[in-house]
Amino acid sequence: MTHIEMPEIETHCLTHIGNVRQDNQDSVRIFDQHDDLTAAYGHLFGVADGMGGYAHGGVASTLALVTLFETVYSSNGLSIPQKMKQAVQSANLNVYQKARELGVGRMGTTLTAGLLKENTFHIAHVGDSRAYLIRGKISTCLTKDHTRVGELVRMKVLPPEKVRTHSQRSVLSKCLGLDLFVQPDVFEVLVQDGDIIIFCSDGVWSVIDDDEFGTLASKAVSAEQLNQTIVDLAMKRGSDDNVSAVTIILHKLVARQTKHGSRFSKIIKRFAGRS
Repeated sequence: MTHIEMPEIETHCLTHIGNVRQDNQDSVRIFDQHDDLTAAYGHLFGVADGMGGYAHGGVASTLALVTLFETVYSSNGLSIPQKMKQAVQSANLNVYQKARELGVGRMGTTLTAGLLKENTFHIAHVGDSRAYLIRGKISTCLTKDHTRVGELVRMKVLPPEKVRTHSQRSVLSKCLGLDLFVQPDVFEVLVQDGDIIIFCSDGVWSVIDDDEFGTLASKAVSAEQLNQTIVDLAMKRGSDDNVSAVTIILHKLVARQTKHGSRFSKIIKRFAGRS
């Protein structure tokens, strides 16, 4: 019998309606630690933010995560990157079809998810929720915002520090559910013991600077405390949206460290400054 060494993961997810909205259109989900599928396929996490300007944003975000988990935790012979891409595309189609079934016109959602397999995080991303990697006290945003403002930053028309206060910050250029097809960002990041991954909706990162996530993480004693601190701070600072976070703390990983140090440095340089 083959022995599969499982990583030790501390994780917690939290979502709150916030101070302004009348309903919570965010959804969060983490793997079931007692499910045998986790051992076979990896540890899956996700956050989705339903679009407030369209009907049934909460339905869209929940359906996206349900579809994501069902697709990833299925045996179809695909590689992990292929499976993550397929899962996002299936979620997109299901949200698109659900809108027509309900007769509500258009509804949509962001989706940012990660699958941890050994010491590699496979990330799939559409929209403006974000994934952060924290190593030590250094926080790096791994995802790029699929927004009009994000595009202006990447074109160097707008400085990155203006993103959070721009009047069109939340205008998405890509999301799930509005069209029959969507092209997600799918990439991988190598991780190591002690790393922390945070997935959050824009109701969180819009009022918390990137480097603050590292500072907050360095003071937290658990994933649950860090999540609560992040959500409380976002609300204290007057976030005008739902606030949601998924925190993953890696305590033990399968030992495959060959060449990872240099590759990780290149990966961090690749993602540094993305918006």
